[in-house]
Amino acid sequence: MTLTNRPLYLVTDRTGLTDDTFFERLELACQAGVDLVQLREKTLASGDYFRLAQRVKMITDRYDLPLLIDDRLDIAQAVDAAGVHVGQSDLPVAVVRQILGPDKLIGATTKTIAQADRAVREGADYLGVGAIFPTTTHVKTVRTSVDTLAEIKARVPIPVYAIGGLKASNVAAVQPAHVDGVAVVSAIMQAEDTIAATEALRTAVLKVL
Repeated sequence: MTLTNRPLYLVTDRTGLTDDTFFERLELACQAGVDLVQLREKTLASGDYFRLAQRVKMITDRYDLPLLIDDRLDIAQAVDAAGVHVGQSDLPVAVVRQILGPDKLIGATTKTIAQADRAVREGADYLGVGAIFPTTTHVKTVRTSVDTLAEIKARVPIPVYAIGGLKASNVAAVQPAHVDGVAVVSAIMQAEDTIAATEALRTAVLKVL
């Protein structure tokens, strides 16, 4: 599987949402134009995470979208997700590749050129680079400049996604970096009108690629 022409990357966040609202917003976002989905949960017990991932995959499968699981290889394998996304404090990319084999997608969050080089060397399929702007998610973030983003994009042979506080009104900031796509969380998950937010984001992202 490749990530060619998949510019709008949704990372989920259930903060403050009921289950019904979460699944409704996810389905509407898939309808309205997200290109791949990463299920991110930091506190769920394994059984609950597995059941959530099963339901999420039913939605992404309906729209023929790749589902990536944040960090948890066991959950990704249990639901036959498209792959896994790992951060700097998770298992190394090389270990993930050894476990998952050659056919699954592996993404890596990187904030520096050295981290990007290592992820590529170890077999990552794509990079999420950021945070470009401060974020409202509960994940601890470190800022990455657009200059660093551009430098990483210029030197790696795999797709690069900008992430961190990006929304339709500020995504133009990453245009100089010529990234392959943009990953968003709250700009879609916390939007009252999911379809309008997704469509506006997709339009804005396509203008800057």
